[in-house]
Amino acid sequence: MPRVFGTDGVRGIANVDLTPELAFRIGRAGAHVLARDCDPSRPFVIGRDTRLSGTMLEAAIVAGITSTGRDTLSVGIVPTPGVARIVALIEAAGGVMISASHNPIEDNGIKFFGPDGFKLDDALESEIERTLTSDDAIPRATREAVGIAKAAHGLVDRYFATLIENGVDLSNLTVVVDAAFGAAYLVGPRAFTRLGARVVALHAEDDGSRINVRCGSTDLGPLAARVRELAEAHPAAHVVGVAFDGDADRALFVDESGATLSGDHVMLALAREKKRLGKLTGDTLVATVMSNIGLERALSDAGIRLLRAAVGDRHVLAMMREGGFTLGGEQSGHIIDLEQNTTGDGPRTAVTLLSLVARDRTTLRELISAMHVYPQILVNVRTSRKDVLNQPDVKAAVDEASRSLGGDGRILVRASGTEPLVRVMIEGDDRARIESLAAALAGTIERAAQHH
Repeated sequence: MPRVFGTDGVRGIANVDLTPELAFRIGRAGAHVLARDCDPSRPFVIGRDTRLSGTMLEAAIVAGITSTGRDTLSVGIVPTPGVARIVALIEAAGGVMISASHNPIEDNGIKFFGPDGFKLDDALESEIERTLTSDDAIPRATREAVGIAKAAHGLVDRYFATLIENGVDLSNLTVVVDAAFGAAYLVGPRAFTRLGARVVALHAEDDGSRINVRCGSTDLGPLAARVRELAEAHPAAHVVGVAFDGDADRALFVDESGATLSGDHVMLALAREKKRLGKLTGDTLVATVMSNIGLERALSDAGIRLLRAAVGDRHVLAMMREGGFTLGGEQSGHIIDLEQNTTGDGPRTAVTLLSLVARDRTTLRELISAMHVYPQILVNVRTSRKDVLNQPDVKAAVDEASRSLGGDGRILVRASGTEPLVRVMIEGDDRARIESLAAALAGTIERAAQHH
């Protein structure tokens, strides 16, 4: 059978690629593989974002898990990091998050967490896939052994408590929170309110028909406009903005001037603070090949080493765990701080960063001022033909573009693991030049995809 798990769990158009029938089988296979060595009384924690297809898929997954004899605890709408944290807090058998993160509204996905709260490694995902093809080998519980599906009460509050436990008084800040009509629509604004900030909530409703639509971390325009509007109307106010994606495992920011910041800026600020406290293991930050060279140079000036992993938070996490490092992340806003959680945690990242601003009586803009961002162009070519990168004319075009850049930049061409896209990234000092190179290379890839 074709591979079911992608870069970040199972993704697809709900009820077309990701059907309830498949979700049922994935629930059975996942429970069978993850729970075989666990105490039978330990349940699976199930969470979801606001997508309209979420309840349909949740019902199917819960049916699959309970058919194996395992209980489930449904916590409802919660950020992905909330599921990870709750699993670890209650020592569950594992967790399932139903979300397609930043993907369009018609998509949905399934992410598993092991009993330690970490996402599954490739070996476990492959074992679950193999088990999908041998459903008859999975026992079906009967009589008193059938699993029970329960609604959980108070577990999201336990995750919420971890968000604010190390936060400081934010009463000198006005925080505009764009929740993307997603999983953080409630806990995001509430966390900053609890810490004393004046909160202005954007797109903070349970509305899966608008999740990620011209809002949140995938479109910072509305957030930046609101920050500028408030700053102009209230010059004495200290106004900043934070945006989450659909499942809130990432966060991006807008500074006091309305300028947008990337995950690179956030990683720089957090890495420097951890180093100051003596908590940055190996004086090392793990990022990806997408992170701007400006981050690497700013870190070097601060005595911090940058290691680059392949794109995807799972690759960042694998490098962190292998090297024993505590901080890593992606330019897209996934920040993993293993002192705080086992996966990217957008709300926690936001509380930590803005607590630094408030504690030091500084500005977000000043906090990240040490980083000079070099021009970086990203062009997406829509195609499901990921093998197009192996075509001779495409490989020749990539080689020619790399030669043209020489030592003045970087080029990265890769197939997306979560969407039918090939991504072309070029970085360098001359914006006009890299824009031209990126457009030409994207055109070559598009033509090759159509003709092969």
